[in-house]
Amino acid sequence: MAYKCLLVDDEENVITAIIQKIDWESIGFETPKIAHNGLEALDLAEEENVDVVMTDIQMPYMDGLELSKELKRLYPGIRIIVFSGFNEFEYAKEAIKFEAEEYILKPINADELLEVFTKIRNSLDKQREETQSIKKLSKYYAESLPILQENFYGELVSGRIAADRIDELLLNYQIDLKGPYYETLLIHVSRSESIKGLNPLLLNISVERLARERLGEKFDGKFFSYHGDIAMIAQMKDSKDVIELTDISDSFCRLSKVVCKAVVTVGIGLVVTDLSDICESMNRAGKALTYRSVYGTGKAINIMEIESEDVQINYYTGDQERSFEEILNRIQLGKEIDIDKEVDDYILTYGVKYNSINGYEFFTIDTMNKVYHFIVENRLNIDEIFVDRTISTILPDKQEFKENLVEILKKIKELIGNGRNMGLISFAGKAQKYVRDNYSDENITIDKVCSQLGVSAAYFSTVFKKETGKTFVNYLTDYRMEKAARLLKETDEKTYMIASKVGFSDPNYFSYVFKRQFGVSPSKYRNGES
Repeated sequence: MAYKCLLVDDEENVITAIIQKIDWESIGFETPKIAHNGLEALDLAEEENVDVVMTDIQMPYMDGLELSKELKRLYPGIRIIVFSGFNEFEYAKEAIKFEAEEYILKPINADELLEVFTKIRNSLDKQREETQSIKKLSKYYAESLPILQENFYGELVSGRIAADRIDELLLNYQIDLKGPYYETLLIHVSRSESIKGLNPLLLNISVERLARERLGEKFDGKFFSYHGDIAMIAQMKDSKDVIELTDISDSFCRLSKVVCKAVVTVGIGLVVTDLSDICESMNRAGKALTYRSVYGTGKAINIMEIESEDVQINYYTGDQERSFEEILNRIQLGKEIDIDKEVDDYILTYGVKYNSINGYEFFTIDTMNKVYHFIVENRLNIDEIFVDRTISTILPDKQEFKENLVEILKKIKELIGNGRNMGLISFAGKAQKYVRDNYSDENITIDKVCSQLGVSAAYFSTVFKKETGKTFVNYLTDYRMEKAARLLKETDEKTYMIASKVGFSDPNYFSYVFKRQFGVSPSKYRNGES
């Protein structure tokens, strides 16, 4: 596309001569437009959207210098050539002030004029290429944003994003997650209960579209796929809004059956105020979904309501959870345990509280649910444990349930004792040792550690925080800072060398983290300032 030029001079013969001196099309310009004074030039510049203005200085109404200043103010990218019959330095100085490309004296030489316009054309070409490249990158980035955002949500709820990077990524991916309260939902579409012949992918798309309309708009929901289910991060202004969220989710499940011909169950997790804790909310949403075998499908199940209800009716008390988890933990850690006695005590303590068939059934299902999660998390072979058993044969009455549970736990203990599940004992301890041995490696990540341990990042993050009270990233940072503080006190090494030794490639970022940890810069810390 040719560039546009405007010639401004009150002498018609001068303008005619300039136009005739150059083959404008050959150098990439349209034949110039003409203005006879500054005021007329301003109107034409706006109307024609010109790229270059060549103006005389001496003109009526508005001279060339005033015109140039006004053009630069209105159109900062415009290119200006000033020409005059007066060889005076003051004019040249004024032209330089408003960034004129050239100052040319009359009479105008054709070769000089051609050289000037060729130079400007090359400059405009370069600017156009850069602009187009930026536009292409911006377009590609905009097209990629939905994928980047969905990946971010998945990583966030899996606990694989360091807390100190969340705000940066929210900004980069143009995500608005201001809360201040957050809650995760898992929307499960049953394939076995849906109408046969319906494409599962199209069914999910249909349900998600309805969820965006019914749930997303009300709670500014962020949707993404998570382990085959539809996930949503809900944002609430008040923690009490969770009651409304549960009610609307329940209504959504009923509507899905009518509109989408789908049986949909929604698992609702915990309310959190910090995005770094949202992985726990997602874990609980997943747990809520597992209760559909107890409460039924086609409804919303809020984990907080279940746990609250459990405490009230003694179906699932905190002590009960700790008691059974303690049994599983002792088996996992290879400690001595009398499984017959432990199971007997567990059932006598908690099972006898249920004086109804439904109550005891809930207790047995909940217990087996914990067994199942333990098996999955520890990567044991479920078929090897449940030999010739199904859930229906495990749960029939109290005595048979006790006998089956004892046999299952003994088989789990045997598998772990035989070393078929290497690396299960104390993930946290092994991870801490890995940090102690490799803290100087700037490329340490949770994924790298999990690869060494052979466990999933989500399970590792949960276990590590539970055993140490810290996230892995916080533990790694604390350990590096302790090492750095010792090196600052005990050596004379430069700060950038110490930064490298404790795993920081950027000394400036090291100083920022150190100051955040200790309240003073590394140099002040070395000098004893607090």
